[in-house]
Amino acid sequence: MIKNSTIKIIKNLLDRYKNLDYLELEQKLILSVSLMKKCYDNNGKILVCGNGGSASDSEHIVGELMKSFILSRPIKNELKEKILNSFPCDANYLIENLEIPLEAISLVSQTSIQTAFSNDNAPDLTFAQQVLGYGKPGDILIAISTSGNSKNVIFASEIAKIKNLKIIALTGKSGGKLKSIADVLINVPASDTFIIQEYHLPIYHTLCYALENEFFEN
Repeated sequence: MIKNSTIKIIKNLLDRYKNLDYLELEQKLILSVSLMKKCYDNNGKILVCGNGGSASDSEHIVGELMKSFILSRPIKNELKEKILNSFPCDANYLIENLEIPLEAISLVSQTSIQTAFSNDNAPDLTFAQQVLGYGKPGDILIAISTSGNSKNVIFASEIAKIKNLKIIALTGKSGGKLKSIADVLINVPASDTFIIQEYHLPIYHTLCYALENEFFEN
C-alpha cells in the first residue's frame, strides 16, 4: 500500500489534465509507484531508456530521482557521522549539500558502451546490452516509446523480462509491442508524437513526486 498523501498527488495530476482523468490511469500510476517503492525498499534501482525526445525524458527522470525534486532529502545521521570522522575539514560542506538519492541510471547517456557496442555488434541492442549488465531481479526498467514499437526499447524490455525486472512503459494510445511486454502500460490518449510527449512529462513528474513522497514526507 502507498500513502493517502501519495494518492492525492496522483489525483492532482488527473485534476490538472482532464484528458488523462480516467480510472484506469489512476490505478496504473498507483501500481507503478508501488512497484518502484518495492524496488527501492529492496535496494534496487531504476533504469530508463528512450529515443529522441524520449531520450531527453529518460535523462529528466533520472535527474528528478537522484536528487531532491519537491521534498527535502537530508542525509542520515549515520552517514553524517562517517563524513565528520573521515573528512572533518570538508564535513560541513558535504553534509549541507548532499542529498539521499533514489538510484537511477539513464541508459541513453552511456556514450562509450553505446558507441562501442554499436560499432562492434548491433546498434539496436545497445540498451539491451546495458540492461544485461546493470539489471538485477527486482530492478525496474522504464521504457519510453511514443509508438511503443522502438526496436532498441523493445529489445531492452525483452532482456529486462528475462532478467526478472519489472517494466513500466510510457507510450502513445496503441501501446504498440510494449503493450504485451510491460508489467504496467501507461498509454496516453494521443497518437501524435509531440502530444504524447507533452502528456508523458506531467506523468513522470507525478511518478517522481509520488515516489519521493513515499520516502521523504515528514
